[in-house]
Amino acid sequence: MRPPEASPVTPIDTLIHARWVIPVEPPGVVLEHHAVAVRGGRVVGVLPTAEAKARFEPRVEHRLADHALIPGLVNAHTHAAMSLFRGLADDLPLMRWLQEHVWPAEGRWVSEEFVQDGTRLAVAEMLRGGTTSFNDMYFFPADTARVASSMGIRAVVGLLVIDVPSVWARDTDEYLARAIETHDRFRGDPLVRTAFAPHAPYTVSDSALARVATLAEELDVPVHMHVHETADEVRQGVERHGVRPLARLERLGLLTHRLAAVHMTQLEPAEIERAAEHGLCVVHCPESNLKLASGFCPVQRLLDAGVPVALGTDGAASNNDLDLLGEARTAALVGKAVAGDAAAVSAWTALTMATLHGARALGIEEEVGSIVPGKAADLAAVDLSHLETEPVHHPVSQLVYAASRHQVTDVWVAGRHLLKDRLPTTFDEGEVRQRTRAWGARIAAGARHGGVSPGNRK
Repeated sequence: MRPPEASPVTPIDTLIHARWVIPVEPPGVVLEHHAVAVRGGRVVGVLPTAEAKARFEPRVEHRLADHALIPGLVNAHTHAAMSLFRGLADDLPLMRWLQEHVWPAEGRWVSEEFVQDGTRLAVAEMLRGGTTSFNDMYFFPADTARVASSMGIRAVVGLLVIDVPSVWARDTDEYLARAIETHDRFRGDPLVRTAFAPHAPYTVSDSALARVATLAEELDVPVHMHVHETADEVRQGVERHGVRPLARLERLGLLTHRLAAVHMTQLEPAEIERAAEHGLCVVHCPESNLKLASGFCPVQRLLDAGVPVALGTDGAASNNDLDLLGEARTAALVGKAVAGDAAAVSAWTALTMATLHGARALGIEEEVGSIVPGKAADLAAVDLSHLETEPVHHPVSQLVYAASRHQVTDVWVAGRHLLKDRLPTTFDEGEVRQRTRAWGARIAAGARHGGVSPGNRK
């Protein structure tokens, strides 16, 4: 009698063994002593460690005995280049912060070089914190895209539209022309996608917003916009247009599944229902909202209505960091206080907001946001053996309520190992630091001598 034939062994690129694998899909699942198999930049298997060893022959193998392996975090709203303004003007309300400090500084300093170096700093910070995708809104989006691609991170670059002349464009026609040019340039790029990014209802005219709505539908790209950020914004919108900003956007055809509405701190029950009916996503930036005293997004009420809520950091000029793991903790804690319910915005919910819901807000949920076969291998490993996260009764609770971004040891995007035992593989930390400090000195010297003039906007 012949012995049974051994099962064939499948060659793969990478096999990652972890103490816990948290795939996010299906929800609520923690897989102990499992492995993730990667080939061609994609997940091809999530299975027990012993079975993975028998089935796969990896070119590279990683053993993360004390780690939680999670989907790479998705920062659904930021202004990456503004990292160079970190700490420039703190402890001020939003409009004073913008009008007296940020807009004048942008008018003086924003350029292609500024965006390139600011984005390098932001991407370096995000990768070190486990973020593998980000949704940006700023001037010179092609430069943001090129930097992101060169550093290996996934990016959705915002095609800015605003009714104010800037170094990027002079008027609506030029903003839209440059937007389409940028979109065409990165069509088919494996890491970079685009989204129309009208700044806010109070800075973009009806005619411009209507054109954005038409182009977004024609090109099938998302729309990324600050909406209902403050009570003053809503009050002024009613005074100028006779309706609240969200109703105005609905009238102009922008309330669709393509819209990622950022902040949304000022919502009435009927507006939550409309958001759910139209299928839009909300992007919650709790730390920026807290710091600028902008208000509180009713996260649990939105989730209960069926509205996906993602997480963003906003820019480092208002946050002052790009720490999405910390943002998840703040979202969970503030969400409980706002709802008056300790069960609201659970740790599981916060992790989902930082991963799968973020992917949905960016229109890339078929590609990233969870660890399932067929999706891109965008992964982050968090070491839970630190004293600060011991003992581990529930790894998701430890991730959201106790872990620090400094416990992120390894990051992969499309299977490429971008952070290896806390060391970057696609950029030189020293060079990023040197460029950043040079900008810091220039900006500080300019502030001492005065003479900045208003121009560009957040």
